[in-house]
Formats: sequence, C-alpha cells, structure tokens
Amino acid sequence: MNQADTAWMLISTALVLLMTPALAFFYGGLVRSKNALNTMMMSFISLGFVGALWAVVGYSLAFTAGNDWVGDLSNSFLYGVGLEAKGTIPHYLFMSYQGTFAIITAALISGAIVERMRFSAYIAFISLWSLVVYAPVAHWVWGGGWLAKMGALDFAGGTVVHVNAAVAALVAALVIGKRREYPSSSLLPHNVPFVLLGAGLLWFGWFGFNAGSALAAGPIAALAFATTMFAPAGTLVVWTFLDLARSGKATAVGAATAIVVGLVAITPAAGFISPSHALLLGAIAAIPSYIALQIRVKTSLDDSLDVVAAHGVGGTVGALLTGVFADKALNGLADGALFGNPGQIITQITAIGAVMVYSAVASFVLLKLVGLVIPLRATDGEESEGLDVTLHGEEAYLHADGGSSRS
Repeated sequence: MNQADTAWMLISTALVLLMTPALAFFYGGLVRSKNALNTMMMSFISLGFVGALWAVVGYSLAFTAGNDWVGDLSNSFLYGVGLEAKGTIPHYLFMSYQGTFAIITAALISGAIVERMRFSAYIAFISLWSLVVYAPVAHWVWGGGWLAKMGALDFAGGTVVHVNAAVAALVAALVIGKRREYPSSSLLPHNVPFVLLGAGLLWFGWFGFNAGSALAAGPIAALAFATTMFAPAGTLVVWTFLDLARSGKATAVGAATAIVVGLVAITPAAGFISPSHALLLGAIAAIPSYIALQIRVKTSLDDSLDVVAAHGVGGTVGALLTGVFADKALNGLADGALFGNPGQIITQITAIGAVMVYSAVASFVLLKLVGLVIPLRATDGEESEGLDVTLHGEEAYLHADGGSSRS
C-alpha cells in the first residue's frame, strides 16, 4: 500500500464523480428550457441507480476472474472487497474509482434521447445496460478478458466508455424516434453559459479520468495529465478554424464541443503517447467529428446532442490513433505503427468493432424488453408541454412575477 498513490486516487475518484454533474450542465444547457431539469436529471439519476448496482453486482461482473467474457459473482454486494491492497491502493478505493466510470458512461447515453424519453424507462434501461453491456465490456478490456489478452490498448475508456455509450445512444435514438418538432423547428440551446461551464468542469474532472487511470501517483499519471491538457487544445484550435471557414463565426457551443471531442479522443491514448503526439491526435480528431456533426444535421437522425459525433467518432479516432502513436518507451506496454508495430492497429480495430456490435445488439434488445413493460416515449402532450413539468413537477426557471418561463 502506498500513501501517495492512495491520496492521488482519492482525488481522482472525486474528480471523475464530478464529471457526471458536469455532464448534466453540458447537456442541460443544450436543450430547451422546458426540458432543462429532465435532461440534467438524466445524468444525476445515474449517480444513484448505476452507482448502487455497481456495488451490488456490477463491480463483480467487471473485475473478478470469471472467464474471457464476464466476471463471476464472487464480489457481489462487495463481499471480499475491503481495506486490503489492490495494487498499491485500498480495494475499496479501486472499486469506487471504477464505479465512477460506470456512472458517467451510462449517463452519456442520455444525450441522444433527451426531450422525449420517459424518465422511468430511461432509469430501467441504463440500470440494465450498466450490468449487461458496460460491465462485460469493462471486463473484456480492463478485467483480464479476451480483448486484454489480445493486447488491445484502452488507457481510460475510448472503447469501454465512449464508443460503447455512443453506439447505445445511436440505437436508442433510432428505436425511440425523433422529437415531434425535429427537424422542422429550430431546437436551440437555452443556456450556452451552462454548456461552457459543463465543458470546463468536464475538462477539470477528466484529469482524474485519464491521469487517475494510471492507478498510482507516478510518471504514467504525469504523462496522462500532460496529454489530457494538450489534446483538447489541439482540437479547439482546429475546430475554431473549421467554424470560421464554414460560417465566419467561432461559436461558444462549438468551442465547448471541441473540448469534449479532444478529451474523448485522448482518453484511450492518454498513458501511451507523448504530449506532442497528443496535440497532433487532438488536432486530427477535430476533423472527422466536425464533419460527422455537419452530416448529422442534414439527416433525419435526431441524435439530439451529437453523442455519436463527439463520443462515437471521437472515441473511435482516438482508439485507432492509439494504435499509431503508442510508444513502448513511455509506458513499457506496446508500440504502435509509428514505432514499428502496425499490427496494433488491427488489434484496435478488432476491439472497436467487437464493442460496437455487442453494444448495438444488446442495447436494442434491452430497449425492446423495457418497452414491453414501460412506454419508452413520453406522450405528445407531455413532450409539447415539456418534460420538466409533466415528468418531474418542477420548472427550471420562473419569471420575476412567478409565472412560467417554459419555451
């Protein structure tokens, strides 16, 4: 047991937990005011349901020996998890840290189905999804499963978190359908400062997400910290030029989105590549995500807050470029194509493809099963009035005279 490692991981766990409320602000600002609370609650509720299920059985499914596909039930209800060392930190702390990842991964899905999914159905879906999809995929990559044995590199969750959640979000958006007014009406963000606040807090928390994934206060944590600082900087610069070239305006929502894309892209590579390559990776990642976002708005797909463009495309590009830029001299694990190991790219593609297929199929089945018990979609009347009032009995804003501010 190492006190410095323990102290760093306590801080990292708190930082990653903060990312879920940060996501609530990021997503909440992007929707109309009549759905702001509902959208934010879709993130906050994951803290409870997914967090509780992680302690009950999720951790055991992800991180016990089990087999190549899923862990066993030996740590259910945290049996056998205590103050003993797990690496150089207490087992309780390792379990808690990993739980923060499960919580925010499930919350990410909500961005594609805001303003129309019934809240009770959403709770049921992400609860089941965290056990049936997230926990097994985490086991494949981080729990000694088949992708880990193959040599797939995913330092902090490019495939486990971002690709996994984005595919589930895409499936959910297709199954539930588009919002009543989409795309005929302009569905604009109601609070852009919230979006910027959320993006800033996400970047802050992401240092725990990536540097904490070293699981120690050492050189690899420092490397991941530096790459997490510079990759989004590269994305933001390129995204700004793309915005200016397309419309002549550098938008605040664009800047916030760029930061998130850069953070997503560096996540799988954070502890495997140099800061200079991280800057390049972030710059490269801006282009396909920006293009994907522009294409999406011209289609009938109502991925409301562009989870696929930001997390799906960003996570995929980051995972692939990990196979290019990974440097064994930095981490001691594996080289990428740039350093003489082109086979690593094939391994990365295999991991991405496997997670995409499994997440898509399992998410579709779970949504259909939930839909048999609970209607997945709010009624037209509820959607028209706004989900804050109809599903929660509250409103985000009131006029000075006490009247409603729904729009």
